[in-house]
Amino acid sequence: MNQRIAQISLVVDDYDEAIAFYTQKLGFDLVEDTVMSPTKRWVIVKPVGEGSCQLLLAKAANDEQKSRVGNQTGGRVFMFLHTEDFDRDYQNLLQNGIEIIREASVEEYGKVAVFADLYGNLWDLVEKKA
Repeated sequence: MNQRIAQISLVVDDYDEAIAFYTQKLGFDLVEDTVMSPTKRWVIVKPVGEGSCQLLLAKAANDEQKSRVGNQTGGRVFMFLHTEDFDRDYQNLLQNGIEIIREASVEEYGKVAVFADLYGNLWDLVEKKA
């Protein structure tokens, strides 16, 4: 048996600004952008590399969904972006003006920093110890 989480929905304010952030600032790949209706698109982005869980960028369609944009986990870290080159990716965050919530540090398990995406969702950038 083989199971995996393939996609996670991330509620966003605007498709195009979310695509720009994830592809241009974080360097993710745009996997799909399909128009479903005048107000809905099927937009998938993913980190570069094999085996990554994909993000389905879902535009908030009502007030309840809009209230969740940027705070889908009640202020906890939402996503964990693992990397093989922490220093390169951390510098990329800084160079792209991405808000650093907790500066880079070395922990028992490896290097880590916390950053916020364009809406305020918190992410860990992690390089695990070998």
